[in-house]
Amino acid sequence: MTPAQQYLEHSRQIIETVSAQQHLIEQAANWFAESILSGRMVHVFGSGHSRIMVEEMWPRYGSFPGFNPIVELSLTFHNLVVGANGQRQAMFLENVSGLAERILRNFDLSPNDTALVISSSGCNIVPIEMAEEFQKHNVKVVALITKAHAAASRSKDKRGKKLEDFADLVLDTGAPVGDAMVRLNQLDTPVAPGSTVGGALIVNSIKAEVAQRLVSAGSPPPVLTAGAIVGDSRAKELFEAAYDEHAHRLAKLYQHVGDNKS
Repeated sequence: MTPAQQYLEHSRQIIETVSAQQHLIEQAANWFAESILSGRMVHVFGSGHSRIMVEEMWPRYGSFPGFNPIVELSLTFHNLVVGANGQRQAMFLENVSGLAERILRNFDLSPNDTALVISSSGCNIVPIEMAEEFQKHNVKVVALITKAHAAASRSKDKRGKKLEDFADLVLDTGAPVGDAMVRLNQLDTPVAPGSTVGGALIVNSIKAEVAQRLVSAGSPPPVLTAGAIVGDSRAKELFEAAYDEHAHRLAKLYQHVGDNKS
């Protein structure tokens, strides 16, 4: 097979892995829909390239409010690569203990919230502690990891804990150990990662299931939709409604920040 054919064949296998998790996807959707219907939010966090899945969930075409994308630029700003704000710093910071607690100190968390924490290896400290902090606040945590890679990787956490240890439900991207899926002659390292493929399949499957639950509950969401489908006027109306709803939901997360804290 050509390299492209190899990648596509591995991607087909990933689809099968995701399909086998339908019951877990539905459970995650049940929890997330409950949070949204209660007027609260689903917190979505990922460091490094897991940020891709955060923004895949919201906001983009085909998505809707109810998700709180937590993106720390210091952990995810990769395009400069070296120099100020470079990749080395981001990789260092995602293993600084205590940073997750500082991030979540900005939000008034509720047991009615839920969380999706994404980390392919499940071994970096900030995602691990993020999930741990959520659970301390009685927030259900769904972890999205690459099971094969996580099992083969050593945790950076001094206790040896991994993300899955602080998750109420674990989903698997289906990518291989090391993520990259294509082997080439005369190159001793594989290329072309697969966790993004599996991750995008999973988060959008969850999104579709959540939308169905909101519709069934009589609360159809304002979905960000292209003018090419609904016309420019309707598209603008949907965007404004979705952004307004997001603002109103987010305001609740700031309303009691710092109350009863020294």
